[in-house]
Amino acid sequence: MGQGQKTNRIIVPQARAAMEKFKQESATEIGLNVSEGYYWGDIPSRQCGAVGGHMVRKMIQDYEQRLGGQAQANAANVLR
Repeated sequence: MGQGQKTNRIIVPQARAAMEKFKQESATEIGLNVSEGYYWGDIPSRQCGAVGGHMVRKMIQDYEQRLGGQAQANAANVLR
């Protein structure tokens, strides 16, 4: 590993199980059938990257929806 690179780690350890479930769901959504607890070392990096990219897109979409909801709530409060 190059200098300055860090390993992937869960910042909130309590979220580990939820993140694993999210990874499995994302893999299934892109057509990659892996069972829970599957060793991902046999999956080509291109497919693993597709899973990660899909996860990021879904997280951004969720965040944008939350921001949109907050913006609507703030606008409603201003109009009152």
